[in-house]
Amino acid sequence: MADRLDSAGAQVHLWTDDTGSKANLFATIGPDTDGGIVLSGHSDVVPVTDQDWSSDPFQMVERDGKLFGRGTCDMKGFIAAATAMAPHYAALNPTRPIHFAFTYDEEVGCFGAQALAKSLKEREIRPSVCIVGEPTMMRIIEGHKGCYEYSTHFTGLEGHGSGPDLGVNAAEYAARYVARLLELKDALRARAPEGSRFEPPWTTINTGALVSGHAHNVIPGKARVDWEMRPVQKSDADFVKEDLHRLCTHSLIPQMQAVFPEAGIVTEVIGEVDGLEPVTDNEAREILQELTGANGADLVAFGTEAGIFQGLGMNVAVCGPGSIEQAHKPDEYVSLDQLSQCLGLLEGLSAKLV
Repeated sequence: MADRLDSAGAQVHLWTDDTGSKANLFATIGPDTDGGIVLSGHSDVVPVTDQDWSSDPFQMVERDGKLFGRGTCDMKGFIAAATAMAPHYAALNPTRPIHFAFTYDEEVGCFGAQALAKSLKEREIRPSVCIVGEPTMMRIIEGHKGCYEYSTHFTGLEGHGSGPDLGVNAAEYAARYVARLLELKDALRARAPEGSRFEPPWTTINTGALVSGHAHNVIPGKARVDWEMRPVQKSDADFVKEDLHRLCTHSLIPQMQAVFPEAGIVTEVIGEVDGLEPVTDNEAREILQELTGANGADLVAFGTEAGIFQGLGMNVAVCGPGSIEQAHKPDEYVSLDQLSQCLGLLEGLSAKLV
């Protein structure tokens, strides 16, 4: 992609992660000025382990007007369309810059986009509009919830089940932690913003796993709770985290350490990705409505990198070829008709660059 964009006349940057094995691509066609338009996509895909494909998932196959392969829908169709349009944009000699932002590790926590946001801040690159090409069947999406994922680790003291007071039962403290998650889950319903269009309209919490112990008569010394929340507003995430911090520091940890001073509770952040908040004034949404003829915009349940770009002060909307129902599944595909619609939209974007 870097070679193709460079050949089209773009100024191309590859910013690697700490390992040097992954990179964000950020490229610009047009003047070195603020206020550009970003075409955003992620370059990673989910695994195909234990999936039954009818063809090689990493060899694209065209069949019945559809392109089959891992990532064709999510979301390499959009990336391919955007990259294919680069020579066209360059020929316009645009007065407003068009940027290409292709990131790594979206599927495991949007780590690439978070690193890209830091790179843009450091270099004082300030686009004003971002179109995230996740698969929406070319519908305009102006909002989705955030996704915060955690693993909370409990370290207690093993012992024989016949002497419970001599150990620190990590499983029991983990269970008390989950009990508080359930209480917070109910409390968040009352915090739903008035007029919220999300479904459900409040922030949700899900306990994905509680792992501990290996025998009936042994006090478990280790436990882990995997959990997530989907905030509709950042204040809800702060509310939950502050409540759990108080529970641990004022109650659970002192009780654990009264028996075993080395006991403790540590929460590992797997990923914290802010949602895309619907706003009244949104140039990205307005551009897409003009180009597609749509007279509205929707919300979706799945998450994207859009909130990260919104956090940089951009107007952001999500719109791309393919259906999210095909993403992550065997025989993933994007239709040629959807790609054609996407190319048409990107060609129409030309009018916003000159």
